[in-house]
Amino acid sequence: MDKKLLDILVCPLCKGPLVYDKSAAELICKADRLAFPIRDQIPVMLIDEARELSADEEVVA
Repeated sequence: MDKKLLDILVCPLCKGPLVYDKSAAELICKADRLAFPIRDQIPVMLIDEARELSADEEVVA
């Protein structure tokens, strides 16, 4: 994932920062507990495409 792109992307819901989870290929919004998928090196920043993080799922740092 391109570092420059990560620096400018924000959560489409709350406009907060995102955390890159390389192992899961997701961008995570800690505030909304949403994980946005990355498909073919392209972040899918659609709220309808995001998955909700479960209560027992640890949010990556």
